[in-house]
Amino acid sequence: MSALNDLLNLDLFDYTDKIIAEYIWIGGSGIDMRSKARTLRGPVTDPAKLPKWNYDGSSTDQAPGHDSEVILYPQAVFRDPFRRGSNILVMCDAYTPAGEPIPTNKRFNAAKVFSDPHVVAEEPWYGIEQEYTLLQKDVQWPIGWPVGGFPGPQGPYYCGVGADKAFGRDIVDAHYKACLYAGINISGINGEVMPGQWEFQVGPAVGISAADQVWVARYILEGDWNGAGAHTNYSTKSMREHGGLNVIKKAIEKLGLRHKHHIAAYGEGNERRLTGRHETADINTFSWGVANRGASIRVGRDTEKDGKGYFEDRRPASNMDPYVVTSMIAETTILLKP
Repeated sequence: MSALNDLLNLDLFDYTDKIIAEYIWIGGSGIDMRSKARTLRGPVTDPAKLPKWNYDGSSTDQAPGHDSEVILYPQAVFRDPFRRGSNILVMCDAYTPAGEPIPTNKRFNAAKVFSDPHVVAEEPWYGIEQEYTLLQKDVQWPIGWPVGGFPGPQGPYYCGVGADKAFGRDIVDAHYKACLYAGINISGINGEVMPGQWEFQVGPAVGISAADQVWVARYILEGDWNGAGAHTNYSTKSMREHGGLNVIKKAIEKLGLRHKHHIAAYGEGNERRLTGRHETADINTFSWGVANRGASIRVGRDTEKDGKGYFEDRRPASNMDPYVVTSMIAETTILLKP
């Protein structure tokens, strides 16, 4: 094991100008992540300087076997916290050989929204709260729960401290540091209301970079994102300036007009979460309020007090596609003309 660890921790910098680039993309389910590595000359920080690559889409449910080649376009580069040194993680999206985005490539349409001059002028900021639950390795049961049983009721676990409340903190802290190393703008972590459930926050980040960063943070942690939320905090330049509260209210009115459209795209199984209980709004009813965590949209007290700021869309599920959610919020609040 000592020799293996020595090799894993080997820094190639003094011996070669070659780097390892791990190309990452979203698989056929729209939730699973795939990756493979290649050797390149480095260092590289600009995705435009990286070559396109390909993979067998028939093995990821993204292409038929008789025409299985799918092309990866590098879109964002991050430092690799696993291999370290000058090695990199490369977030990609996927296209046919003819240059058409494949159906699971949600980044393509998001990029069109975020490149619209009206959206660019508004400099949309996002802060995405990714909730997740750590499961015991040998049994698919939350960490900290007795196998086949249930823990005590919620209360002591949210932001809890201590070995009997904060289960899995070593994994959470390792992920936190790995994200910072990678260059992800992870802004914090906290324990959630259920034992074994945690949350990390990405942002503030501008436009499509917020979604790129959430996907790479998910890759570093790797898991199934169903069963929790991904509250999305949002503001535009107009919302952050004097009189922004009125802009926020108009944006919320637009979101209400497209509530069903957003819900349909905000994650699978969301009806099991948005029940109107446990600090959620009912999935069929759009609502908003100041400091109300039981509403679809929450406006903070500071935003109300200052007359400007941001709001929180509490509807997205934890398994949502951040490319879809971020671009849809921008499209509805900036581009929609009711």
